[in-house]
Amino acid sequence: MASEGTGTKVRQWLMTGVSYMIPFVAACGILIALGFLLGAIGFGTDGILAYDAEVMGVTGDSINLLSIGNWAFMIFWFGKAAFAFFVPVLAAYIAFAIADRPGLVPGFVAGALATGLDGNPLGTGTGFLGAILGGFLAGFVALWVSRWAVPNWIKPIMPVVAIPLIGSLITGFAMVIVFKGPIAWVVTSLTAWLNGLSGLGLALLGLVLGLMMAFDMGGPVNKVAYTFAVTGLATAGAAASATEFQIMAIVMAAGMTPPLGLALATVLRRSAFSDSERENGKAAWLLGASFITEGAIPFAAADPARVIPSIMVGSGITGAIVALFGNELRAPHGGIFVFPLVSSWYTYVLAIAIGTVVTAILVLVAKSVGAKEQVPA
Repeated sequence: MASEGTGTKVRQWLMTGVSYMIPFVAACGILIALGFLLGAIGFGTDGILAYDAEVMGVTGDSINLLSIGNWAFMIFWFGKAAFAFFVPVLAAYIAFAIADRPGLVPGFVAGALATGLDGNPLGTGTGFLGAILGGFLAGFVALWVSRWAVPNWIKPIMPVVAIPLIGSLITGFAMVIVFKGPIAWVVTSLTAWLNGLSGLGLALLGLVLGLMMAFDMGGPVNKVAYTFAVTGLATAGAAASATEFQIMAIVMAAGMTPPLGLALATVLRRSAFSDSERENGKAAWLLGASFITEGAIPFAAADPARVIPSIMVGSGITGAIVALFGNELRAPHGGIFVFPLVSSWYTYVLAIAIGTVVTAILVLVAKSVGAKEQVPA
């Protein structure tokens, strides 16, 4: 029981960080996508260079509000501004969940050092793995310092000065001296492995990521796969083509499939679902199309043994097919609204459609085994 309690707490701390991180990723994803779309409208295939001031016609520090290229450039970099913060926010709010407000400063320090935010020369290159470890360390250090027995005259400055100061020092030293070497090696090795993947190797990774995206529909396993993909976008940067872009395409497609498949199932056989599930099915169309995997949760909560394995298979198949098709995506969020940014979008739609149909069929087959039919409304 004690271990279960510890596991639950760790999950809660991690998910607190993730919940604060997601709005940054979602907002920046839409902004980056809008930048690319505007660039494409004004410059065709060169729209993918929305980040390039020269290509977008931005001269010096002046902005021409009548130029679509200038708008594309601005909106893209608005999105990148938010994107730069998602890893530090992840670390900071893990620490916050452990130690409350005194954990925020050392948590942000850990996250900033994980990514080298603002060109920090002590950046460790440890990415989201370093941010997670650094966030936990920062939280526990802040919690430890907060429990020190200190004179009454010092207590008022402990939360605002002493704890953030000591916590930042200890966390910073740990990030640079202890974590940097081992975690950076893991990240570098992982990146090299990903860049070496192709064909069946990438398809296998797509299958695994698809299974993870559907397993808990927005929970820790889902977020590990998603954060892995989003962090890869930062690694790939402005490359013309990269495995990381394929991984982002895999993860988004696999995350869209569960709600879409369940929505289709409610249409194909209404009697297999309750009135509330049928209503949820109507909303699941939009949620799935918008890459909100959580739209599948009401169905999984009502019948986990049948729904979860079915949606995992559907998402796994979608992930593998996207990998085989070689689709790439540069935006970290957006669903159908960023499909114009997907390479070979028609095969991308086909992969999602196949996974959606497979999910619906498997759910209905599973529900036909030992389950009573509902009375249609």
